[in-house]
Amino acid sequence: MGFGTGVSPDHRATEGQIEDALLALVTQLTNEITWYMRERGLTRADLATRMGVSPGRVSQILSGGENLTLRTLAALSTALDARFDVELSALTGGGTVTSDGTPRAESAPAGNQHTLSRPAHREARLGR
Repeated sequence: MGFGTGVSPDHRATEGQIEDALLALVTQLTNEITWYMRERGLTRADLATRMGVSPGRVSQILSGGENLTLRTLAALSTALDARFDVELSALTGGGTVTSDGTPRAESAPAGNQHTLSRPAHREARLGR
């Protein structure tokens, strides 16, 4: 994305933060999907068949190089017979609060750290 000469440094910094957050979110989503598929022995071809799209389209989705729509996420969750859990956590101070207003025992992650291993708290939510 190019910036004109009239764009403030604050705006540039905000755009940079948005790009970083987008990359982290796409990475987290694709890692979750990849992990879920691996745990269930599903291939990209299997997912493509379930979604009614080409294997190339699944590769595009899982490559992380595009801005996924909510419709695409819904199609993925339907094809995987699963659901996405959304959690918004403060990056600094205050910890995490659940949607019903109660504090969550775990603290917010430091920075944007994403791995392919399944976090223990996610295992509990999935009933594993």
